Amino acid sequence: MNGFRELLNKIRKKNDYERRRIDISIPPYGEEIFIQQEKKKRIPYLNILLFLLTIFTTLVAGALMEGADLRSDFSSLKMGIPFSFTLITILGFHEFGHFIASRIHGVKATLPYFIPAPPFPFIIGTFGAFIKVKSPIYDKKTLLDIGAAGPIAGFLIAVPSVIWGLQISEVREVIPGQGFVLGNSLLLHILEKIIYGNIPPGYDIHLGSVAFAGFIGLLVTAFNLLPIGQLDGGHISYALFGRKQNIIAKIVFVSLILLSFLWLGWLIWAMLIYTIGFKHPPTVNDFSIIDKKRKIIGYICITIFILCFTPIPFSI
Repeated sequence: MNGFRELLNKIRKKNDYERRRIDISIPPYGEEIFIQQEKKKRIPYLNILLFLLTIFTTLVAGALMEGADLRSDFSSLKMGIPFSFTLITILGFHEFGHFIASRIHGVKATLPYFIPAPPFPFIIGTFGAFIKVKSPIYDKKTLLDIGAAGPIAGFLIAVPSVIWGLQISEVREVIPGQGFVLGNSLLLHILEKIIYGNIPPGYDIHLGSVAFAGFIGLLVTAFNLLPIGQLDGGHISYALFGRKQNIIAKIVFVSLILLSFLWLGWLIWAMLIYTIGFKHPPTVNDFSIIDKKRKIIGYICITIFILCFTPIPFSI
């Protein structure tokens, strides 16, 4: 496989504008691979536009969380900066983790596409972000590196965001029937205990916008690490366990159906996962094995999933 990578890299470096056809036979996955390079690098206008729109929608969402009245005073939009900056940084690190890992392994991938969302009813102002991989994944080492890089990078930003956000949040008396309650992941519960200790009955932590953005970051990390299909967790699970990933994915799918009795959102996730499929496609060299270091990275990601998973993310 090293020869395969070297061949692709030599062709990329030799000429930036030729279109070449390479016939490569790698038993039992012989296939034709097309590589097209352009003479000039195009400015990613769509990526930039979506990024700017997402900044705006998350600014609005953050400002509304802070009680801003944008209709009478649009300058109060600046109140949304802490939330917007924190959330976009978490999402950006996650996606650029995938992007940089792809580049390191010579896998062609797009820059991140941020997805803006109306602040109402989507209170965070975004549907997240993604990159698109546009060339084959060579082996399980590459698959694990690309799959793990995003969640780990996002997690490393989300955790300090939550810690700092909790420190500037407030403990308030709970008023029945007002607002919604955020669920607790194992990690969030531990951090709350360390920072606040035992909270008196009838009181709860009112998360500020930075802590809430960190909470969303941990939640998104857990969603992406579900070991199903072509989610990040699916990549990692397939790299670690091979075709057994399909069995793991089906077990997790059934678990989400059961969890939907606690939080209806899991049913939506289950239907989405059913649509994209449980099974992970094979790599080009699917007989490759991963080294001990990468196995450790994979199990670290599983640990991150356990720490971040929230059975009931939101409740009234």
